[in-house]
Amino acid sequence: MQKILILFAHPRFEGSRVHAALLEAVRKTPGVAVRDLYELYPHFEVDIAAEQAALLDHDVIIWQHPVYWYSCPPLLKQWIDLVLARGWAYGTGGTALAGKAIFSTVSTGGAAGAYRQDGSHGHTLRAFLLPFEQTARLCNMRSLPPFVVHSARQAPDAELAETAALYGQLLLRLQGNLPAAAELNRFEYLNDWIIQQQTTV
Repeated sequence: MQKILILFAHPRFEGSRVHAALLEAVRKTPGVAVRDLYELYPHFEVDIAAEQAALLDHDVIIWQHPVYWYSCPPLLKQWIDLVLARGWAYGTGGTALAGKAIFSTVSTGGAAGAYRQDGSHGHTLRAFLLPFEQTARLCNMRSLPPFVVHSARQAPDAELAETAALYGQLLLRLQGNLPAAAELNRFEYLNDWIIQQQTTV
C-alpha cells in the first residue's frame, strides 16, 4: 500500500469550510498522515529533520493549501525553502525523494472559467502551479496534476460534500497501484481522472 502524506498549510483554517471538508474525508483513512504546518510551526521555525523524516516515510506527497495571490501561503514556501535542501532533495547526492509522487490539492476563490487564457486571470491554474511542478521535477519526483476546488466561498454544501468524497476516493485509489505520471498528466486535474475511473469501473 502506498503511504500518503498531506502537508497542509492554511493560516486561517478555522474559517475554511472547504479544507475542513477535504481533511475530514481523509483523516481516518489508514495510511494517510496529515501534518498541519501552521499548527506545528506557528512561529515558522520548521523542524527540518522531522519534515525530512516524514517525507522519507511516505510514497505520495500532497501540498494542500488555498491559492493566495497565485501561490501558496508563506509557511509552505518556507517549508519548501528549508526542507528540500541541496544535497538531500536535489543537486549532487540529493536523491532522497527520487521516484516519490507529489501533487497539489488547492482551493481557489475564482471559478474554473476565470483560470483560462481568455479568463479574468489570463492563465490556467496549472500555469500558476508550474513552480511547484518544476520543484518536484528538480527533486526527481513524479509530478502529478492538482486536485482543485474552484469557487471555494460559493460552493453549495451538497457540492462540497461530493468534492470531499471524491478526494477521499482519489486517495484510496492512489494507495493502490499508482498509475504512471504520464497517464495521469493527460488530465488537467486529478478530479477529472478519478471521475473517469468511477465511470469506467
